[in-house]
Amino acid sequence: MKRYKRPVIILLVLVIGALLVNYGRKILIKNKYKRIRTEYVFTDVINLGCTPVKQQGASNTCWSYTGNSFLESEMIRMGKEPVEISQVYTARQAYVDKAHNFVRLHGGLTMGEGGQLHDVLNVFRKYGAMPGAVYTGLRGNQTYNDFKKMTPMLNSMLKVLVKNRPLTPNWEQAYRAALDAHLGKVPEKFDFKGKTYTARSFADQVIGIDPDDYIGFASVTDQPYYKPFVLMVPDNWSFDRFYNVPMQELTGIIDTALQQGFTIAWTTDVSEKGFSWPYGIAYVPEKPFDSMSSEEKKAMFVKPMPERKVTAEERQMAFDNWETTDDHAMHIVGLARDQLHKEYYLVKNSWGKANDFKGYMYVTKEFVKYKTISLMLHKAALNPVLSAKINLKAL
Repeated sequence: MKRYKRPVIILLVLVIGALLVNYGRKILIKNKYKRIRTEYVFTDVINLGCTPVKQQGASNTCWSYTGNSFLESEMIRMGKEPVEISQVYTARQAYVDKAHNFVRLHGGLTMGEGGQLHDVLNVFRKYGAMPGAVYTGLRGNQTYNDFKKMTPMLNSMLKVLVKNRPLTPNWEQAYRAALDAHLGKVPEKFDFKGKTYTARSFADQVIGIDPDDYIGFASVTDQPYYKPFVLMVPDNWSFDRFYNVPMQELTGIIDTALQQGFTIAWTTDVSEKGFSWPYGIAYVPEKPFDSMSSEEKKAMFVKPMPERKVTAEERQMAFDNWETTDDHAMHIVGLARDQLHKEYYLVKNSWGKANDFKGYMYVTKEFVKYKTISLMLHKAALNPVLSAKINLKAL
């Protein structure tokens, strides 16, 4: 036994040493990037009703979390008691429809977890909705959704499928079975507050919104203004249409809606250096990031900073060269001012509450003009001038 003692001791020393080195490395990294305490002070101007912040976990389903958060706020606006709507049920049903389009186009469609806000309305219209507690998508000991294994497997199934001729007739059955294995089977009926519902009856009787009451907007310079067009982004897999408006009108649409008590669902690009989730701030820095000193970079989100004014041409260029991409969705629920009286939108995110504002963001109007992909809101929230320009009565 003694002859093994020395190697064992050496091994233990090496393991402990490695752990200490790794621990020290983590401490150094943490200290190196330690954030400076923020000096922002915000005062609410408008703060509309919404449900608590959620955590989408390791799933690219921000569109479903945002769209359903928006519908929950619509319930509040209509005087109803809000209920958390199952984001996973919405996503699952959308994935089935997306798979159909993928197959119909012989694989010529981007498959993934992403989507657009209208997908929530389309699923609501076609399938209905469920309470979050009824269909969570959680399996085993999971506490948050994790689609990292599910999505590659589903995509591989479809890619193999479209290579075969003729098409296997029962492919959808196999696809749904794979969804069942990862997310659980969808119940045909469920109980909610002492009554039995289907997804259809729950959507109609409890949530009670009309999907046709809502409208989407986007802004590009290569399409006619005030006319509908298909927004060519990967997540618009259903090829839905949006009304095109000039960049300057995006914030006007939001302001008018908020003033009348309507919230807005928003898709945007969050890859910009002027977006900070930990600080909960998004703006358009006056100075290019690459031209900033290290001290300027550290202080970017500490206090209100001057912003660069963005033109429609710059916005379009960023969209055309993929600097602006459709990578996130959030829910605009209010308006606030900082200590210098500058206005920001109060935005509800779905990344949990681990930031300076407990899951919310303060986003400048300039950032919204620059980085908006799309807006979705109630038609009644539009001002009469815009309604006339898009011929809303004919919709």
